[in-house]
Amino acid sequence: MNAPDTFDAWMRDALARTERSLEAWVPGDAPAALGEAMRYGVLDGGKRLRPMLVLAACEAVQGHPGAALRAAAAVELIHAYSLVHDDMPCMDNDVLRRGKPTVHVRYGEAGAMLAGDAMQALAFEVLTPPESEMPLVLQARLCGLLARSAGSAGMAGGQAIDLASIGQPLDEAQLRDMHRRKTGALLQASVLMGAATGPTHAEAWRALGDFGAAIGLAFQVVDDILDATQPSDKLGKTAGKDAHQGKPTYVTVLGLEAARAEAQSLRRAAHQALERSGLPACARLGMLADLVVDRDC
Repeated sequence: MNAPDTFDAWMRDALARTERSLEAWVPGDAPAALGEAMRYGVLDGGKRLRPMLVLAACEAVQGHPGAALRAAAAVELIHAYSLVHDDMPCMDNDVLRRGKPTVHVRYGEAGAMLAGDAMQALAFEVLTPPESEMPLVLQARLCGLLARSAGSAGMAGGQAIDLASIGQPLDEAQLRDMHRRKTGALLQASVLMGAATGPTHAEAWRALGDFGAAIGLAFQVVDDILDATQPSDKLGKTAGKDAHQGKPTYVTVLGLEAARAEAQSLRRAAHQALERSGLPACARLGMLADLVVDRDC
């Protein structure tokens, strides 16, 4: 079996483990259709890039696989809740996500708000099992990494900047800061949460943080490129929405070709960071970085 085949098999296994965990931990019996809305918002869709980053980073540091699986599910719950809220009329007002109607279209605005709230809480519940299953110090570390990446310094802060920037000109540094928070922080946290499940020396930790930061920005650059170049049925969400709403993107600020060059530069930075880590088992992280940049949807 050659390397691409091996990586494809690993991805299928990582996806299957993530799906089984989410299926088991997202309750279907929450009252008044809340569980149904939660499961609709997180199951059976999405690239699951963040869980794969957690699992690959865990393997790179020979970490605790059970803790990593919980971290993978938790970070995906945070990502899914953010999409549910972002799609609502008070935010981005979108009607299509992952090729199907958004949660607020299906369950109403109040139902979507509550589903997102419940998924956010569930993420931290998943990270705090009995002490016999995961040491308390690791639980605290994982919760801290996830909370900081999702809060005002990270994803929520970036979304606030994004909403405030509609129709406003941003330079490249301002755009980078917005997306470092809105998209990059949770992707970087995915890598670091996986690394936190095992022994990691200081230089490797810094290098993995740099790797996560690079692919976090690369993901957004490529997202902006695809939004400008691919149709909605290919993306599974409304294409051209950011341009229509007057939001600054890497394509509008840099231009299409410069945005493509930026994605390649960030790919190189990600691979260089992995080389600095000194970790012998980080090939899958490198392949995930390539997947981020080379994807077409």
